[in-house]
Amino acid sequence: MSEFSADYLRRLLDAVDAFMTAFDDWMTTQHESDHMQSRGLWPTASQRSGVDDAVVRERELAVAEAAGLAVKAVAVTGTYIMVQGVGAIDPIANWTTMSQPRSLLSPADIRRSAAAIRGRLKAMIDEADIDGGSPSFGPFALHELVWTAAAPYWTSHRRRVAVREAAEALTVHWKAKLGRSDVEGTSFWQQTLKNEPPAPGVPRLRWPGADDDKTVSSIRGGLGGLAAGLNLVVRNVATHGDHEPTEQEALEQLGAYSHLARLLDECEVVRHVDDGSSDD
Repeated sequence: MSEFSADYLRRLLDAVDAFMTAFDDWMTTQHESDHMQSRGLWPTASQRSGVDDAVVRERELAVAEAAGLAVKAVAVTGTYIMVQGVGAIDPIANWTTMSQPRSLLSPADIRRSAAAIRGRLKAMIDEADIDGGSPSFGPFALHELVWTAAAPYWTSHRRRVAVREAAEALTVHWKAKLGRSDVEGTSFWQQTLKNEPPAPGVPRLRWPGADDDKTVSSIRGGLGGLAAGLNLVVRNVATHGDHEPTEQEALEQLGAYSHLARLLDECEVVRHVDDGSSDD
């Protein structure tokens, strides 16, 4: 069953078309290059000589407005661009990087991505027209970290890999943020969410609130088990097993990781005095 109504998908398709019209209009004011020509150091779009600055600004604003209307099309279709050393990025939201040094994207990247988005939206519209497109819980609404990692695989129906990559992305994110590359996933979560004071080199993630508050105490006591349990029951199975979950099963697993990700975002980082001060 389609996760979106055909009407909603058509509105997204129209928004992408409007974005590309505004983008192509703006590009007539720009000198276009690619990463080979710019050697990865200079912008891939730069203003042409003799073009009125006011015209450029007007067209830039038109692209920005159109991008705002079309940006959800990337999340819905999973059409992110993988950039080495950066990860998955949204080509519509990041079109402005072309005018910056060390640009992440080129005009050709934007056009290819838009074409891919349009193709996927059309396929999704056909599917929604067939089954009626009853609204349901859509993966695009998941926590950004989880969905960005899962999207390239989810949209190609590789659900087990999508779950694995989402789980791994969450662990890698927090291990990097806390400087804990020295420990494996399950142990990392058990140590990080342990309801004890931090140890040297072992910062904790702590749910905020008063120590004597029952709800705060309940969440603190459960977070470690939730994170470690998901790592054992979901991530490890998706990594080492060969069972391909159904769409519903995989969506529920991603939903569990999305909920965990949102809880972790609310936590405070507490470090041992020898490691420096606490931070949020």
